[in-house]
Amino acid sequence: MATYITTDCINCGACEPECPNEAISEGDDIYVIDPELCTECVGFYDHEACQAVCPVECCLPDPNNRESEDLLAKRALVLHPNDAKLAQAVASNNFSSRFRK
Repeated sequence: MATYITTDCINCGACEPECPNEAISEGDDIYVIDPELCTECVGFYDHEACQAVCPVECCLPDPNNRESEDLLAKRALVLHPNDAKLAQAVASNNFSSRFRK
């Protein structure tokens, strides 16, 4: 999983609309992130948008399942096959990424 939401989540929902991949949804007790949809916002932002708006800062990269910038960029392309701007940015290696700060 690229990013996960810890049990500190207060179920406020601030993160859900920020995700460019619609990877965040309401779970039984807390919000959850679908690991097949999460790109850690690679290709879209230079930060993780969910973490940026989280009032309790509980959206964290999973230390047990790290994914490379390259893998996350490829996933973004698969998730957004009609996004020509994203495709050009990735092809030219000039895209937003938290790895490039």
